[in-house]
Amino acid sequence: MKTVLFLPLLQIPSGHHQAADALKEDLLAMAPQWRCHKVELLSSRLGKTEKFISSVYLQWIRHFPKTYSILYEQTVIRQKKAHLSFRYYEFLFSRHIKNLVQRVQPDLIVCTHALPSYLLNRLKLNKEITNPVVNVYTDYFIHHLWGIEAIDYHFVGHPYMKTKLLEKGVPESRIFATGIPVHPHITISKQKKRAERSRYIGLISGGSLGIGGFAALIKRISPDDPIDYYILCGKNEQMYKQLKSENHPRLIPLPYISSRKEMNTLYDQADFILTKPGGVTISECLYKKLPIFIYDTLPGQEEMNFRILKQFHLVFDFLNWKDVSNIADELLPILRSSQIAHYFDKVEEYRRQLSPERPAMLLHSKLCDGLFKNTP
Repeated sequence: MKTVLFLPLLQIPSGHHQAADALKEDLLAMAPQWRCHKVELLSSRLGKTEKFISSVYLQWIRHFPKTYSILYEQTVIRQKKAHLSFRYYEFLFSRHIKNLVQRVQPDLIVCTHALPSYLLNRLKLNKEITNPVVNVYTDYFIHHLWGIEAIDYHFVGHPYMKTKLLEKGVPESRIFATGIPVHPHITISKQKKRAERSRYIGLISGGSLGIGGFAALIKRISPDDPIDYYILCGKNEQMYKQLKSENHPRLIPLPYISSRKEMNTLYDQADFILTKPGGVTISECLYKKLPIFIYDTLPGQEEMNFRILKQFHLVFDFLNWKDVSNIADELLPILRSSQIAHYFDKVEEYRRQLSPERPAMLLHSKLCDGLFKNTP
């Protein structure tokens, strides 16, 4: 029997948790006798203070996005020296995470956030722990907070990221382009016939937190629109209640959906999605071959994701929606044109470059075969 420890950050329902949950569910489906523990680093160390930190973070990106974006880029994107050190993180969390590892005694540690990865990398370099660690990146880029040198395996969302790790000296045998993990209840869809028709179905996602510019976007949808929209309100209960009360004939508001089976059904019904570039949502839509239109980006990670995804033609740039009176006037010409066929070609090209095994299958096989024992 194996023990796997998953380490996300913050209790808010982010992609770090979704990726950890996806791997956990997949592993337990293959090996029900295994023990899988998910420990959120901040609340386990700081208790109720974590809620305050989460609240400050959300208010910051909602009201002062440019300042967050600037600080994010200066802190973890721009490389100022070869070996960055985040001593304040080490002071706050190193002993805590070391004690956690000693208590759980995991056969494998899976980091879906950079901070635990950084701390564990330092502990392994200092020979304070020897447990194998895997980085599971939940964005489409790698910033400098992620631990690299002593990490045993790297599961990346795009082959472009593999190139970046190779440049940092990581052996190719330690890198797997798996895509960002999706829940096993998200199933592969057959590509729909995209013949022109009178009505379409779209999804509009505000992310799990229900923040961003989608409230203004919805105002660009007319009552006689040729598209019916499911509105994924996430945790934004106020938005959900408001849309329900307005009873717009083209809008179907939905509250936060925790069931991946339910999300899978919605993906199957939709012809496209309007969303922000959160890593897990993008990964699910690429897996489902669902055309992705990016209408907004939160500062920091999502801005970086958008740059990479746009570079490889895996999303449509829809940031200019504020310049139109009805978004369907911009969406329908794309959905009915050769651009969609070109988009699906790019998605297929991307998917061909990914590992044929699901991320959880790779973890399972390596643990069962004892391949983590000989890693540096």
